Amino acid sequence: MKYLLGIDIGTSGTKTILFDTDGNVVASSTKEYPLYTPQNGWAEQDPIDWWEATKDTIQEVVTLSEVENEQIVGIGLSGQMHGLVMLDEKGQVIRNAIIWCDQRTARQCEEINRLVGKERHIEIAANPPLTGFMASKILWVRENESENYNRCKHMLLPKDFIRYKLTGIFATEVSDASGTGLLDVRKRCWSDEILEKLSIDKEFLPKVYESQEVTGTVMEEVAALTHLKAGTIVVGGAGDNAAAAVGTGVVSDGKAFVTIGTSGVVFAHTSQINIDPKGRVHTFCAAVPGAWHVMGVTQAAGLSLRWLKDQMCEEIKFQADEKGEDVYEIMTQMANQSPIGAHKLLYLPYLNGERTPHLDPNCRGVFFGISSVHTKKDFIRAVMEGVTYSLKDCLGIILEMGYSVDEMIACGGGGKSRFWRQMLSDNFDCNVQTLTADEGPALGAAILAGVGAGLFSSVEEACNKIIHKKSQQEPIVANTEVYEKYYKAYQGLYRTLKENFKDLAKL
Repeated sequence: MKYLLGIDIGTSGTKTILFDTDGNVVASSTKEYPLYTPQNGWAEQDPIDWWEATKDTIQEVVTLSEVENEQIVGIGLSGQMHGLVMLDEKGQVIRNAIIWCDQRTARQCEEINRLVGKERHIEIAANPPLTGFMASKILWVRENESENYNRCKHMLLPKDFIRYKLTGIFATEVSDASGTGLLDVRKRCWSDEILEKLSIDKEFLPKVYESQEVTGTVMEEVAALTHLKAGTIVVGGAGDNAAAAVGTGVVSDGKAFVTIGTSGVVFAHTSQINIDPKGRVHTFCAAVPGAWHVMGVTQAAGLSLRWLKDQMCEEIKFQADEKGEDVYEIMTQMANQSPIGAHKLLYLPYLNGERTPHLDPNCRGVFFGISSVHTKKDFIRAVMEGVTYSLKDCLGIILEMGYSVDEMIACGGGGKSRFWRQMLSDNFDCNVQTLTADEGPALGAAILAGVGAGLFSSVEEACNKIIHKKSQQEPIVANTEVYEKYYKAYQGLYRTLKENFKDLAKL
């Protein structure tokens, strides 16, 4: 029997899962780590925390599974995108990684637009310069931490730092590299033009592979630490959403998924590159060779509900702990007791600025319409509805670009909620499906490892064998009509408050 290891280096923690070749979970382990916010709008993590979590979870999975390590034939990596990891000439971490949701680089984005040209940057990189992307973070470190920048010899994305620790190889792959702002997304290689105009040395960047290609093998010293076999192959892997696409079977035209994790994403596969000239959604290389995907991103999707839980629902958490129940399940039950529209309470989920459709690092979260009638049930529902409206914004742009969506898969923590899936179906006005396997990025990474190890002839073949549908929510017409009225009110709020957000940021 052969097995595949999928490692997902997320924002809240690292999840490592061992799968058999049918996609069944054999053993799983997760370890969490902190997120640091040294200033308002900043977000950092220690890459060593990721590595310690990776080592520990691999070791635990191998031990729990009781599988002989020579039976583990391939490792795939997925993880949070866009983060900047800086290493010195000895491969040592120079500073904390500046991660995807960090918003400190607005001025550097303006500088990139000046140096490259906004339209030209979108033409090459398929996306405008964004505060979350690696390119602007490189410029910020160069301008504000010259000592750290001068020590830097290698610039890596989060999952690729783990690859380096496993294999000793500096490498990345096309899907994750697409989110740096430095890749020629059409040609699937680093853009010499952008690098030259930004004065970034190409030698600092890792070699770019396709997602299923073998990039290296597990080193002897790592094998001793993790119980893996030395020489086990490690493939390119994929950014978290590109890996989730593989793990949900979204690997052909007409297929899409929506995920609600810390952030929220609406993602559609395409065999033909299509770029939004306004840069409202991302076009990236897919984890399928010769294909791309387009996706809209909500910065604070599940994060909004977690924030509400942590700051305003202490008694609900206590109740859940007392009963041994999931706190989010209790919150969902409460939201279901509030009507559509939450008694005319609207929520803008812009806790950390927003990408799609506004590209605005200054906007912030808003509750609008609060009155004495509102209870905690209404606030919970309003948050869930506001996140759903933001995802509807994403889907609307994708459809506007000419994509057709025949299948919509729900995944991520929010996708496990039948109540939230029904809300998505009602707002999207389409069927929303779930799958028998819900391991998303980790499964996608493992599938890519299986292709790299020669167990499958292609990513598509692997998905056809492994991915199966489970359930389906259909839109309720009456609900769709009511939601549409609130959605229009939601859209108007940003337009009204846009200048106020700018003024607030200056204070």
